[in-house]
Amino acid sequence: VGGKPEVKSNYDLLRKLKADISTAFPSLSVEDLSELVPNKEELNVVKIYAHKGDAVTLYVLHKNPVLFELEKCLYPTVYTLWRYPHVLPTFTTWPPVLQKLAGGADLMLPGVVVPLSGIPEVKKGDCCAVKVVSNRAPMAVGTATMSSAEMRSLGMKGRGVSVLHTYMDSLWAFGDKSGPPSIPDVDTEGVEATYEEEEEEEDDDEATEGSEEEPCPNRVPDAPCPGIQELSLADREEGEHGKEEGEDPEDLRSPQEQMDALLLQCFLQALKSKVKKSELPLLTSSFLRIHMFSCCPSGKQLDIKKSSYKKLSKFLQCMQQQHSLVRVKELSKGVESIVEVDWKNPELRSFRTPKDPGIEEASVEVGRAEGEKPYHPPEITTLYSVSSRLEPLFQDAKKRKGTVLQPAEVRAIITDYVKRNELVDENNKNYVIINPILCDCLLEKSEYQEVEALKWDDLFSRTLYKMQHCHQLVFPGQPPIVKKGHIEPIDISVASRGSNKKVTMIKNLEVYGLDPMAVSVALQHRVQASSALNPVPGSKDRVLVQIQGNQVQQVCKLLLDKYQIPCKYIQGLDNKVQKPGRKK
Repeated sequence: VGGKPEVKSNYDLLRKLKADISTAFPSLSVEDLSELVPNKEELNVVKIYAHKGDAVTLYVLHKNPVLFELEKCLYPTVYTLWRYPHVLPTFTTWPPVLQKLAGGADLMLPGVVVPLSGIPEVKKGDCCAVKVVSNRAPMAVGTATMSSAEMRSLGMKGRGVSVLHTYMDSLWAFGDKSGPPSIPDVDTEGVEATYEEEEEEEDDDEATEGSEEEPCPNRVPDAPCPGIQELSLADREEGEHGKEEGEDPEDLRSPQEQMDALLLQCFLQALKSKVKKSELPLLTSSFLRIHMFSCCPSGKQLDIKKSSYKKLSKFLQCMQQQHSLVRVKELSKGVESIVEVDWKNPELRSFRTPKDPGIEEASVEVGRAEGEKPYHPPEITTLYSVSSRLEPLFQDAKKRKGTVLQPAEVRAIITDYVKRNELVDENNKNYVIINPILCDCLLEKSEYQEVEALKWDDLFSRTLYKMQHCHQLVFPGQPPIVKKGHIEPIDISVASRGSNKKVTMIKNLEVYGLDPMAVSVALQHRVQASSALNPVPGSKDRVLVQIQGNQVQQVCKLLLDKYQIPCKYIQGLDNKVQKPGRKK
């Protein structure tokens, strides 16, 4: 998710927004409405684009999105629903289902818990919320795919709620990332007790049958399975084994636990296949940026902040104290380095590198599908079009106004014209005598009485200057594309956001056949910073890539080295971060 504040609060905006909220959510009282949208507080309107390209408008108060508008319909975020849980009709489900909803799934009716009071009454398309048993705080927002009567008539089968936004998704992460409050739910207390008793009975049955330990089913995300409370190689291998048998144990883990496992996998793979003894001591920041990130599997992104460790130093401390894999030392104040690796550690020696490690270059190969040809830069040729003023000069060559010519063709036509009309100066063949046609076509009015002859080079350069500039693009396997004017360069600029934040913006990628989304993903993997696609003002079919920080140097490397774009077609190379020089 990416975007930028576009409109600040004003009276008209607040009045219209309050009217829309009151219409969409009539259960909100006047006091609730004033508290949700205060008159004297600053409200920011942020326009973002979802992964599918849908335009979404966010209303942000105190750095938290409180409402979002999609296709002219207003929806509350989980931050708002936690303050006013009664606003929407709410369906109840089991805690493990929440992880699937956060992963992009819709709420299926077999997963709905029906309390004694029954399911809420909704019509098809109504906005509704989803909560888990024992807690009234909603965890997801969506629309009903059918009416309550239809749900009951179908025996609670099929898709019930089309989910738009959940706790732990990108919209939630746009805010302060606070957790849901615990609001007791009287309606489902008995249901939860029954559910727990059934779980205990199932566990007892499995224990008496002597079955092997399996990933814990249907656990609440806040209570991790015993098999993944501590990171170990054996736990990860068991998970892979279960995956081969058609199970998906990773779905039963919270996003934080999944990130912990991914962190360990990348750490072990980096030690085993990337780091050499000759590199030690190795800066911990370099180890993460150069080695661990490149080991991240395709389709996943390594983010330490989403793990239970939060910081690289804490993770490496765990690897040193509990696993005895590395030794980390502070060689200089505030700078840690890996000074020793236990290459004989059983956990490291038994680690097997995944078959599809998803190396950076493979995972971001221009975002292309399997079997698709890699990107090749177009051949760019400068052309010239015959203008109305120069048409008499090209008339003998039968080139009319608008005819597009190569520079060599222009030179040949002008040379032929001069020789056919015997305009070469007999005393000095480096000069061409100006006749009336050349005078009208190439000279300025102030030169009519002064200039009687021109050098050949001056004649050619004046001719090209008076013609209309064009350019031709030839992509491999495609017919040439001719357009008027000079080709627009890829524009790289750096802008300030706030007091000390900068963003890098890249425009005109489409001109060179580059997919902005692919470039955005490639940069995101290279610099491990958030990126977004925003529309270019005044253009309907172009977007710009925006990435956090001054990343001009990395953008240049990507365009020059990977995509082979010539340097002359890149504008803004001088915006690189300048390293301070030595004082003399």
